[in-house]
Amino acid sequence: MSHVSGASGARPTRRAGRWERYRVTHPFSARDQAALWGSIVGVVALAALLGWALDMKGGVVIVAALPFIIASFENRRTAFQFDAAGARFGTVLVPWADVTEFVVATSADGQRALIGARLRPGAALPAGAAAPVRDPAMPAPVHVAVPRAKFDLSKMLHKARKYAPSHIRIVVADPSGERPAS
Repeated sequence: MSHVSGASGARPTRRAGRWERYRVTHPFSARDQAALWGSIVGVVALAALLGWALDMKGGVVIVAALPFIIASFENRRTAFQFDAAGARFGTVLVPWADVTEFVVATSADGQRALIGARLRPGAALPAGAAAPVRDPAMPAPVHVAVPRAKFDLSKMLHKARKYAPSHIRIVVADPSGERPAS
């Protein structure tokens, strides 16, 4: 069931029980995959041990723990995301009220897409958030680098028009200057 907002792009909408979002992930490395499966095997072993030692249903432990394990690994893989809460750059969540525009650029080597955000005057990164290492191709103060193959500008534009607040602009920065994304 879909709830439609009165004004286009005024607020995120909810579909099928979850908030719509735009998300770009880092590649799933072999190390992450091994850790995920190791965690799952560990929970199953713990459930079996509890079932044997305490004569309790081990399935309860598995059913309760698996969503948290999977969500934890998905959050580790997320490079950039925007949803109802704001824009997330790695582990840094920037509220919508602080974001004025998204900036998209290409790294000097051409292998990575840079996604950044310009903040409103007077806004600062959330407490405890470390500023990323500055990339000369990115004019925005907060940004992430993602593999070029993982980033789709047209999908980002489509999702931003539907779900991001209406004041958010998306611009493309290159050596010749900046232009609105289209």
